[in-house]
Amino acid sequence: MTEIFGNLTNLTMPMVIMWVIGAAMIYLAIVKEMEPTLLLPMGFGCILCNMPNSGMIHTLDILFEAGVANELFPLLLFIGIGAMIDFGPLLADPKLLLFGAAAQFGIFFTLSMASLLGFELRDAASIAIIGAADGPTSIFVAQTLKSNYTAAIIVAAYSYMALVPIVQPFCIKLVTTKEERSIKMDYTPGKITKTTRILFPIVVSIIASLVAPDSAALVGFLMFGNLLRECGVLRSLSEAAQNILASLVSLLLGLTVAVRMQADSFLVPETLMILGLGLIAFMFDTFGGVFFGKFINLFSKKKINPMVGAAGISAFPMSSRVIAKMARDEDPYNFILMQAAGANVAGQVASVIAGGLILAMIGPLV
Repeated sequence: MTEIFGNLTNLTMPMVIMWVIGAAMIYLAIVKEMEPTLLLPMGFGCILCNMPNSGMIHTLDILFEAGVANELFPLLLFIGIGAMIDFGPLLADPKLLLFGAAAQFGIFFTLSMASLLGFELRDAASIAIIGAADGPTSIFVAQTLKSNYTAAIIVAAYSYMALVPIVQPFCIKLVTTKEERSIKMDYTPGKITKTTRILFPIVVSIIASLVAPDSAALVGFLMFGNLLRECGVLRSLSEAAQNILASLVSLLLGLTVAVRMQADSFLVPETLMILGLGLIAFMFDTFGGVFFGKFINLFSKKKINPMVGAAGISAFPMSSRVIAKMARDEDPYNFILMQAAGANVAGQVASVIAGGLILAMIGPLV
């Protein structure tokens, strides 16, 4: 009984606030089905790690050092993501790679803004990657650069991934007209040979490693997962990577990251700033893709629906589905899902390469 009262004495209001934050994550995971494989364990872990004299902290700290501090969990997660991705739409229309590159504009814009607001360079770079809406890349960059705000960055990255259906339509409608959103695009599916599908992940890994060596691990694991999918001889491993591996690592990642969500380090003004900067990065990534589509239309006879550019972020396949739905809302006979999917998988690759470029530019400085 004395021990119980002692624990109650050590209970603080910031701890209770973190319980509320953890409960909110659990609510979003269960009721709203927003990234449940990550938000549910993260929310539950957040509550446990903010109990007075919690023994959970020591246990999760061991897992953090074993799986997050050395980037193991993000890399394993990339194998699962790679196994989920079908690069067919991109291979059928390779120019969509340009949209994936353009939709990374928000990363570099936010890097400058965060630096001007007083964040250390390592933290500014880690915050900027939130704009790609790519959780594993955000974790990898933040841990590699040893950011002081890893937990807040991860929460923001996965939150905005879940908010794609809300944020992107708002951003797109701000900078496009109904006429632009109604542009129809022809799609002639070409036959993609199995050889091409097998060579693609190998060639991309080689090129990315030469152009941005710091992205080699990220791109390599992503493309290895895709090679499992496309080789045709490891179907059981491909399915295991897509389902069991991705789900298990996400669960462990959520629980483990919660150890960095202790009240004294999480409830600081910088956390709110990170959430705001992450939103700016995400919005400007969307704007960058849309404006690139508009720019192409200035010189092209065959007009491109600029919304396709917005799908160049990394939130696959959610973003491409949102863009396709917006096109159908404007015109029930407007089908741009395949073009949007091509830009979306291009964004998956581009965000990883952008993360590698950030590490190459910032790493030596910190």
